[in-house]
Amino acid sequence: MATRKRPTRGRGRPRTEEITEAQHRTFEAIRDYIDAHGESPTIAELGEILGITTAPVHDSVTQLVRKGYLERERYSRRGLKIVREPAPRRSQSMVTIPLLGNVVAGTPTQVDDHVLGEALVPADMVDGDDCFALKVQGESMKGAGLADGDTVIVRPQPLARHGEVVVALVDGEATIKRLFWDEKSVELSPENRRFRPIRITPETDFRIVGKVIAQSSQWS
Repeated sequence: MATRKRPTRGRGRPRTEEITEAQHRTFEAIRDYIDAHGESPTIAELGEILGITTAPVHDSVTQLVRKGYLERERYSRRGLKIVREPAPRRSQSMVTIPLLGNVVAGTPTQVDDHVLGEALVPADMVDGDDCFALKVQGESMKGAGLADGDTVIVRPQPLARHGEVVVALVDGEATIKRLFWDEKSVELSPENRRFRPIRITPETDFRIVGKVIAQSSQWS
């Protein structure tokens, strides 16, 4: 099965978008694997090559398909085809943001509210002047690609949409989880079956500190 496809030209082609640093690395890993093996890698193999979990790999591949750089054959583990090459990577502008401490991906714990140092992150991932960084502790969000020791960028905000990953205070203790809510219930859900979700009741002292907008696997 051919896995590299000659780019075509035509007025009907959709306009492509620029890709992130993580998507560049994913594209290059796919291209190098195809050149070496004559077929595309699986998502699991890409994760091993890139040294990250499959969740962020799957996200990068999905975005590369959406932006027109890859095509994906349905029902095939090795069905990725290169449609076009992205523009060469430009040097990445980095900025520093406050590193406020640790947040537990597991049982909630107290989060430090003073600046411990600074985190160097890509400028285009910082959304606003108030963003800050936290270090992840624990493995409850492993399925979302958040590993123990990762750095996350948090945008302060008191509200979040259903399904977004947030940093929240529960009875005065901090945790990082995926937020699910409807008219009747609110739940902070882990992405690791070893951990239980946190159900928010009317008696719970609960507030959202901010939304996780980026993680270190996207730039490191």
